[in-house]
Amino acid sequence: MRGKVTIQEIADLVGVSKFAVSRALSSKPGVSAQTRETILKAAGQLGYFKKSELPKAAAEVRQQDASSPTGTILILFPNIRYQNKESVYWGPVFDGITNRLNQEGMDILTLTEPSSDNLFSLLNPGAIRGIITVGSISTQILLDIGRLGIPVVMVDHVDPAFHCDTVFADNFKGMKELMVKLVSKGYRTYQFVGNIHDAQSFYERWIAFKTTLEEHDIEHRQDPLLIGPDANDPYEVMKRVSLDVLPEAFICANDTNAAYMIEELAKRGIRVPEHCVVTGFDNTDESAPILATVNIEKGQLGERAIDQLLWRSQNRHVAFERKLIAGELLMREQYARSSSERAMR
Repeated sequence: MRGKVTIQEIADLVGVSKFAVSRALSSKPGVSAQTRETILKAAGQLGYFKKSELPKAAAEVRQQDASSPTGTILILFPNIRYQNKESVYWGPVFDGITNRLNQEGMDILTLTEPSSDNLFSLLNPGAIRGIITVGSISTQILLDIGRLGIPVVMVDHVDPAFHCDTVFADNFKGMKELMVKLVSKGYRTYQFVGNIHDAQSFYERWIAFKTTLEEHDIEHRQDPLLIGPDANDPYEVMKRVSLDVLPEAFICANDTNAAYMIEELAKRGIRVPEHCVVTGFDNTDESAPILATVNIEKGQLGERAIDQLLWRSQNRHVAFERKLIAGELLMREQYARSSSERAMR
């Protein structure tokens, strides 16, 4: 398929010049990091990067080591302030990874995503048995990893330019259960809150949100500010959002967004749950008046990623898999609004 995808097609899809596409695909300077990422992802969507076989030398080495329990597992975190081992979400994921590796008696090496194009300039790829990426990783780094022929499992991330096993929470099912519960309780006006392009999980939750409303014939007019890039900064975006018509429920992409949203509503004299309700996802904040959330066994995400990586090291030519970990809907009825309160609006 790669031979059928032209540079012009990629340029047309992204809206840039053929020169920019050529520079990005060849990892040469001349385009910004953001434009390079956009071009590489577009190329992946068009099928420019095909699933290639391992380099012959790498394949021979990996095949010899496939049955050996030795070797270091590299854990790769992105260089993002909220995606780290101290995070209330990512910290437990990392704990699950390390706990499983300790059970297996395997070594672990943790790196924050470097800015250099050459990820392994200071490492020996031959000593690395597999790689776990945690959260969003740049496409360029993933392509660099792919050239090494090392098994990779990504947690909570997917990239059209890079094919590998992935482990996710079942975001669609969890959000759909949450929305069906709210609809059954009589809530009819909603706004989704969170940058839906910030993470694959957020996008899947957004799709489940929209799908549920459509299935129940509930009209929805989404404020684009609440789901665009500015939604990453709720303090700023709320200055520009009109709340002349207040929805009955704000459905937030995660508990962190929900807590921020409640704070910003309070600054405008809007009390939760008296005036509206707010829901979250991931179950990381029990102090805020969040009506509903979906508990994700975050440690299990890390454990299953290691299980999949060890399995993949001995099953190199089997089709890639996507593992889904089911969540549990948690309702906190003390933060609900009665039907009479909603009728008074």
